[in-house]
Amino acid sequence: MTGGGATHRFGRAGLTAVAAFALLAVAVLHAPDGLLPGDAALHTWSLTHRPALAVAVARAVTATGTGLLPYAVVVLAGLAVGGTRRRRVTTSAGLCLCLGAGQALRYAVMSLIARPRPPAGDWATHASGWSFPSGHATTAAMTAGLVIAALVLRGSRLPRLPLVLIAGWAVSVGLTRVYLGVHWFSDVVAGWLFAAAWLALSGSVGQRYATGAATIGRTSRSPAEPR
Repeated sequence: MTGGGATHRFGRAGLTAVAAFALLAVAVLHAPDGLLPGDAALHTWSLTHRPALAVAVARAVTATGTGLLPYAVVVLAGLAVGGTRRRRVTTSAGLCLCLGAGQALRYAVMSLIARPRPPAGDWATHASGWSFPSGHATTAAMTAGLVIAALVLRGSRLPRLPLVLIAGWAVSVGLTRVYLGVHWFSDVVAGWLFAAAWLALSGSVGQRYATGAATIGRTSRSPAEPR
């Protein structure tokens, strides 16, 4: 795939995810009771299926979707890219910047929409802030996407098992937020869509930058034309 083709593909995917997120947000804002189909049913199911061991496992999984751990993961992914030290450090810094900027934008959108969480009496873990989109679901999905991007930059063929494990972890973090009663399911879906939009649009910008840098590099290395 050419650089320009990749840029356009990332851009189209990002705009599609943005549109899907926007439609979901509008539906939430205009829902008569603030809930979408499936939100109440999944919340009720979670409340009635909470053995102690399952709650403990869900708390452990959900804890991996916030704090310093996602940043540590993307730093390690950047360092594993290979090449020169400068490339590894630059990649790690770029992945962290992308993750941090995505989290900041997600927080701004969450504050703007200001959707209430489920009743606090239903919570099986600590939570704060508004509900839509889920911060844990967004962070985990962005982290998984950035790790996969680092593997792509490494240039090796991506084995299926690590991809399944990375994606499965991100999905599991999102689902634990519903299971623990601190988010509606539509909050989690919104987090996944937000992450997909941010990653795709960031990938489009990154691909455009990489293509431009490569063009400049080829031009600077070309022999001077005779006068």
